[in-house]
Parts: sequence; C-alpha cells; structure tokens
Amino acid sequence: MSKNKRPRSIPRHRSYSGRCLATRTRPSLQPEFRDLILRLDIYKKLDKHRGCVNTVSFNAEGDILVSGSDDRRVILWDWVTGRVKLSFHSGHNNNVFQAKILPFADDRSTVTCAADGQIRLAQILEGGGVETTLLAKHQRRAHKLAIEPGSPHVLYTCGEDGLVQHIDLRTRVATELFTCRPIADRRSYMPVVNLNTIAIDPRNPNLFAVAGSDEYTRLYDIRKYKWDGSTDFGQPADYFCPPNLIGGDQVGITGLAFSDQSELLVSYNDEFIYLFTQDMGLGPNLVPSSSLSTGSEASEMAPGHPSSPSTMDVGDIVIPQVYKGHRNCVTVKGVNFCGPKCEYVVSGSDCGRIFIWKKKGGELIRVMEADKEVVNCIEPHPHSTVLASSGIESDVKIWTPEASERATLPTKIEQFKPKARGWMHHVSSPEDLMMQLFSLQRRRTDPDPERVGENSAAGQELLELMLTFSANSGGSSDDGEHEPEP
Repeated sequence: MSKNKRPRSIPRHRSYSGRCLATRTRPSLQPEFRDLILRLDIYKKLDKHRGCVNTVSFNAEGDILVSGSDDRRVILWDWVTGRVKLSFHSGHNNNVFQAKILPFADDRSTVTCAADGQIRLAQILEGGGVETTLLAKHQRRAHKLAIEPGSPHVLYTCGEDGLVQHIDLRTRVATELFTCRPIADRRSYMPVVNLNTIAIDPRNPNLFAVAGSDEYTRLYDIRKYKWDGSTDFGQPADYFCPPNLIGGDQVGITGLAFSDQSELLVSYNDEFIYLFTQDMGLGPNLVPSSSLSTGSEASEMAPGHPSSPSTMDVGDIVIPQVYKGHRNCVTVKGVNFCGPKCEYVVSGSDCGRIFIWKKKGGELIRVMEADKEVVNCIEPHPHSTVLASSGIESDVKIWTPEASERATLPTKIEQFKPKARGWMHHVSSPEDLMMQLFSLQRRRTDPDPERVGENSAAGQELLELMLTFSANSGGSSDDGEHEPEP
C-alpha cells in the first residue's frame, strides 16, 4: 500500500457519528460494520517513539492521534499521512502512561499522567513551542485520567496510592476526593486499593468508576461530594463484581470502559472481561462475603454460545456477559467498545494480538497479530471504522478495513505463557510483588483444563519473579528502559 494512500474507511458511507451513538445509525449498517471488522488490516505504522507506547487517543474530530511512551515524549500525529505534527517532551521524569487532547480547546491542550505520579498540562504556544505545567501529584504511579465528556475544563485522576482527584483547569485546583480502601476485614496487607483505571459515564457525567488491586469496581456520584469537605465521599454509590470473583484475593482490575448506553466493561488481571449493566450493581452497602461465588459461574458461560443471553438469572444473582480467549497477566491493559452502537468489545493480549468480540453473546469474531510481545492499548476512531493500537513495540499501528478478503478465526487460539517481563519488568514495590504472587498462585490452582499445562511452569516463574524484584528493588524506580532526554 502506498504511504500516501488514504484509507478507504474515511468516506462518509463508512463513517458513523460518535463512537457508538445508536440514535444516528441505521440498522442496515450493522452487517456492514461487521464486514469491515473482518477486513481490518494494518494501514500504517507510526514509528517515532523510542520506547513502549503506553497510550493512544484520537481528538474529537478524529484527524489527530496523540501517543505517549516510555521515552517520556508526547507526539501529535496526522495519522492519515503518518506525519508528525508535533513532538515534545512531556515534562515527566518517568514513563508516560496516558495522554489525551482536551475537547473544545482547538487541539492545543493535552493532559498527561505518568509513572512519576504527576498530572501535567501541555499547551501549544502561538510560536509553536510547548509549555508544560504540573497540575497535581500522586505518591505512586498514575496510570489513568478521565476527562469529563464535553468539557475542556474538568478531569479526574487516580493512582496506585489509592487517591482520586478532581481537577478544574479554570482554577488549576486539584481536589483530593478520597482514598480508595479495601472492604473491611479484607486484605489487611493492603492499606489502600492501588488504582489502575478510571472512567466516566458519557450518558451521565456525574458518575465515574474506579478499579485496581481488588475484585470490585466502585461507582461514585460526584453530586454527593460536598466541596467544603464536610462529608465522607469515600463511600461508593454502587459496587460491581462477577459473583464468581467475590471474595477472591487473587484478582485485580486493569481496565474500565463505559458505553454510550452506560454499560460497564471490566477487564480483570489473569481472568476475563465482564460486561455489567446498571441493574447489576451490588449496592452501596457491600457486606464482605464469598457466598455469592457459589452456583453457576460467569467463567463457565461459553463465549458465543447461541443460547447465551447478555445476562443470566441464577436465583437472585445476575451473571454478567463474559469475554474469553485473550490473556491479561503481564501489563496494565485497557479495554474498549467499538462500533456505531458499541456492538463490539476489543482488547489487547499478552500474546501480541487484538481480540474483538460481539458484545451480545460474547462471540469472538476477530483475532489480529499486532505486536511481537504484548498489546496494551486499542482506541477506536470517534467517527470511522479505524482502530489505533500500541504495546511493547515502539510504534503505533493504524487499522483500517483495507483487506480484499474477510479474515477468519485461527483454527486454534493457543493459550499463551507470558514472558518474564511486563508486570515482572515493572516490579518495584511490595504491592507489585504481591500482585504477581497472586497471579501465579491463581494459575497454579486454576482447575480450568485449558491452563493445566501452565502449572508446571509457575514455580519457575515464581523464582524469576523473586529474582526480578530483588534486582529492581536495588535500582532506580524508573520503569523504563531509556535514559532521560538531555
């Protein structure tokens, strides 16, 4: 394909207004969209970073892509031509974990968070230079931030210190809302929940969800916060967790995403992806118990089974839809919806592939080779059938429906044994070590016959993990493999 060739997905008849706005999409377009997914192929590789690319995101118009990397740089791309519009140092002194372009700001303002715990604002000046400003700070790594939908002024951040902050860019004030703590009498070794991800409900921006190193996704309503600090805002409005994982000490959550119908996707470390609707919440007053883990488990639902509804009632228990096939063990992976009506679920995997499922029923419809090691980020274009992906490799891959023939699933999707990096590469604290120990223990004791072959290797992985932690604890806290910019 010529480097200057525009992807065929850009013409109007292959676009849709909004990421997944049902009200503007004719039903007749749905079979066409599935066909486009089956024809996705690499259109272009954007290769200017010098380290793992940890974040990709489109602007509201969809003509600019922003990426951030272990090299601590942020790049704005004209992704159609592959041209770098602007490349600048983020101001962070550690790996950039997320970068987003603020809406309604003429694409001149970008917010970032990083492994140094800092939240920074980068503004493009009239002369073309970039000024970066520190907005807030976490005591540990800050993996994700969330911009209030439709607002160029308000964002939320979370960090491994358990802290959730609200930032108003008009006043440059960062308000510490609460520190997320484990359920009472649970995980006494863990004083706070190390938060990996945060997401805002686009249908109701008053609601946001956070998740991290335990099994629960916590939903909060910002309207309940008293800005004079007179109330304890740490109490969630609702909790979400698959019944089979309640009471489990060996799982955590790496990714969250809301659909435009307020559905909530949750990606578990060393487990599966689950889809929750608003009525699946466990309520605000959670009682520590593992009693709900009995009976039919969500993990026993065969993905894509023709009789599997999006939810199942087992007595008073509502089972969320589950999505299987990928592996999420070694990095903090995101998860996302794609399609005009959010009809599909997409995730990266430790095997270096992209997995795409049909949301209703959980049918796996596409598996794409996307990285030599691990795929962490997949971002859908806001208006067209385009995906951007990134992972351990130093490039960003743009996917458009260019293939002349529709792809078919591999005859056998092999279970993948993670290499000794990823989480182990980032082990720099006792909490990191504990998460790895839980992951290994879960795989050693998992009765799933598909994983039996991994058990014999778990002991060797445990030894490698201990050696890695010992080596990392004596060195720099920097997660990256690159020297700072001069």
